[in-house]
Amino acid sequence: MPKVTLRASGLATLWLAALIVVLDQVTKQWALETLSLGVPMPIVPYLNFTLAFNEGAAFSFLSDLGGAQRWLFLGLALVISVFLLVWLRKLPASWSCEILGLNLILGGAIGNVIDRALAGKVTDFIDFYIGTWHYATFNVADMAISIGVFCLILHEFWLKPKAETS
Repeated sequence: MPKVTLRASGLATLWLAALIVVLDQVTKQWALETLSLGVPMPIVPYLNFTLAFNEGAAFSFLSDLGGAQRWLFLGLALVISVFLLVWLRKLPASWSCEILGLNLILGGAIGNVIDRALAGKVTDFIDFYIGTWHYATFNVADMAISIGVFCLILHEFWLKPKAETS
């Protein structure tokens, strides 16, 4: 079996995941220093920056477990991150929608892991709304994960070369 080096694998693209982590952490720090909990800062119509904390998963799922979810989600995110690194290692170092998606998901997962490990909760601040209806408040890591999943679906169902599907 040939030896896979960093440069010859998808791991060479990890700078993108690192960039997502930095962007996520910088924007969360800005939100913590600038915004007040629950007080909206209007940006444009339909968009506020509103500081919120999430102890659960997406849409505050399982946020009422009394702290146990911190370790559950931390462990799950770490396992997923290792899985994504192994997946990236098996891919060639050329850019694709698949590699883009994996890096976005990995960067987002690590960004939220940092929050969960240090504070036991994730900092959210991006608040989309229409009238009185508000979408769940989210952050840069959440956006990266969502776009990354979209990229993987796009790759799997529409962009994957025919040779890979047989």
